[in-house]
Amino acid sequence: MDMNYLELLKLASPEAIVVATALAVLAVGLTSKNAPVLCSTVGVLGLILAAAEVFMLPFNATLFHGMLVISPLASLFKVICLTLAFFTVILARSDRSSRHHGEYLALLLLATIGLMLLVGSEELLMIFIGLELTGLALYVMTAFDKTDIRSAEAGLKYFLFGSTASAFTLFGLSLVYGMCATTGLAAIAQKLVAQPLSPLLAAGIVMTLIGFAFKIAAAPFHLWAPDAYQGAPVSSAAFIASGSKVASFVVLGKIVLVGFGPAHGSAAWHAMVAGWMPVLAVLAALSIVLGNLVALAQSNVRRLLAYSAVAHAGYTLLGLVAGGREGFSATLFYTTVYAFTLVGAFGVVALVRRETGGDDFVNFSALWSRSPLLAGCMAIFMLSLAGLPPLAGFFGKFYLFSAAMRAGENHGLLWLVALALFGSLISLYYYLIILKVIFSEPALSEVERGHQNLEHPGQPRGRLREGGDFLQRTTVAVLAIAVLFFGILPGALLARIIAALP
Repeated sequence: MDMNYLELLKLASPEAIVVATALAVLAVGLTSKNAPVLCSTVGVLGLILAAAEVFMLPFNATLFHGMLVISPLASLFKVICLTLAFFTVILARSDRSSRHHGEYLALLLLATIGLMLLVGSEELLMIFIGLELTGLALYVMTAFDKTDIRSAEAGLKYFLFGSTASAFTLFGLSLVYGMCATTGLAAIAQKLVAQPLSPLLAAGIVMTLIGFAFKIAAAPFHLWAPDAYQGAPVSSAAFIASGSKVASFVVLGKIVLVGFGPAHGSAAWHAMVAGWMPVLAVLAALSIVLGNLVALAQSNVRRLLAYSAVAHAGYTLLGLVAGGREGFSATLFYTTVYAFTLVGAFGVVALVRRETGGDDFVNFSALWSRSPLLAGCMAIFMLSLAGLPPLAGFFGKFYLFSAAMRAGENHGLLWLVALALFGSLISLYYYLIILKVIFSEPALSEVERGHQNLEHPGQPRGRLREGGDFLQRTTVAVLAIAVLFFGILPGALLARIIAALP
């Protein structure tokens, strides 16, 4: 395909705008006296401009055999990733510990470009480049808080696990390329139809899945998640938990349903057939059991959210195991709703941590009496994660489980759905523990709060100021309203996802 660079730039304009914004934020951060406010403003404006530019793109276009694909699905999820980045930029303003605000926001924007490349590609090499760009930015963002030793430890663990997973992914992709002689997903699918599943190709597919299992924090590749969620600056943890999860599920869905589609096998309990479905089914089952059981033992809110994220990765995989348009749309709906819920939950954690100096359960005690707004929002987020109506999490789970039930003949995935329901039941207990702490436990005494601040030196203390941090509070409230809205009117998002699927 002959194409001049101007046309290419036009089709890649949202990414180009985010690159320009990242460079502008860096420049502003180095030169300006009032850096945090200016950097945040530039970052937010750049993200809004990029999102507006996505709507200007043509309906469908494919460049360089799938390296850059413009489709309704890619455009929708580019906007979702940009929205999550937008909320994270606002949350990052409450992290007073990040002295180099311009550099931090530049890294966040570079990670966002990685997500946009991931979502808008159907070619294995480009997908790998997107993964690496996102990963490298997130490793640095995790270790960004120099005042906290746990941040450095989290960054190192995330980096070591991540580089190992990347090596697995690349080795797997090289085997797939060696057996199929192509890196385009559609071409791989044609090759798989023509030839039986050879052992080398099976190894390549499994290794590729292992790399993605790390990205979505599925057990047993989840060991980096609790430390990264707890040690990283709160806004970094929020972005890892939301943006990178959404993009990873979009890409994983494309790879298994488009690229490896013919080699799906079966995960039905009475008719297991080798392929990627049983591998994902085992990952999902392990994640649901391990994530929920270990979450019961946590006393830190961020660690609890990390283990519950492992369980939610398991639920979300159900849609991919079910396969087809219905299964994929259920996965995409659930991962999007979950991402917005978690950004909101981390927003509450950031504000509580800033006032009390920590994010253990004791720091949340009697939050209701200190800030009714934050307590109410946290209740909405936790109950949505637990899957109670009329919140978005309930509809998301209902749609996922029903898609899995309808997949295949005579309810072959019933065992996985039953396990997921059992996991949801356990999760209700530990989400309610957080709400019990917030609504019915007595407030921390001054002595206990003093001890807390000795454990976390350099953290501010005091009551939650209703007047301060107006922007963060508004963001958290908007996210809570969104979770409620998508629970009552799920069609607003779901209809768009189904319409965008080919």
